[in-house]
Amino acid sequence: MQKEKQSRREREKLRQRQELLDTALQLFSQKGYHNVSMHEIAEKAEFAIGTLYKFFKNKEDLYRSMVLEQADEFDVKLTEAISGPDNEMEKICRFIRVKGEIFTRRKQMIQLYFAETRGISQNMLASMDNEIRTRHQRGIEKLAEIFESGIENGFFRPVAAPFYLAIALDNLISSFLFLWIEDPESHPLPQGIETIKAIFFKQILNSGEDVESC
Repeated sequence: MQKEKQSRREREKLRQRQELLDTALQLFSQKGYHNVSMHEIAEKAEFAIGTLYKFFKNKEDLYRSMVLEQADEFDVKLTEAISGPDNEMEKICRFIRVKGEIFTRRKQMIQLYFAETRGISQNMLASMDNEIRTRHQRGIEKLAEIFESGIENGFFRPVAAPFYLAIALDNLISSFLFLWIEDPESHPLPQGIETIKAIFFKQILNSGEDVESC
């Protein structure tokens, strides 16, 4: 019985924390990071200020948690995209699609990060950037393993080292996604995803493989 009550308390704490993070993201996006106070976040979320400080020691801690949790989602979802029994081409196609889906779902957070991060404390920024880079590097290495396996299994031509293929694909996707964020009407996401596949696979697919299959 005690275990069940503890579980309910933990679920409630997680719900409260997420509500506070969602409210902070909304306010930061509307007003800018520096124009929002912890009191305003608590009031908007309809929590006591003490509840907010139970979860986050200050506004920078809240912002850091927000960014790193998004980075964790990228890491988990993209790792899932290139895992499983499918062949290497299907995994790469899924990686492209899933990264686009995450950008779509987290557009507000991504815009906030690039608009506001330069203004936060340099110590926190350095720490946060190191953690984000570590996650990103880990993802690139996993993607490189897929390219290496795909070359060995005859799906891809060895036009470059697998690590550089992973870097090239990741940068190509990000470039198109940032164009979409800046001007979605001129650079619609579905069209961008298809363009990414057409550009990239044309360079690396062995004859006989068809990009339309993914």
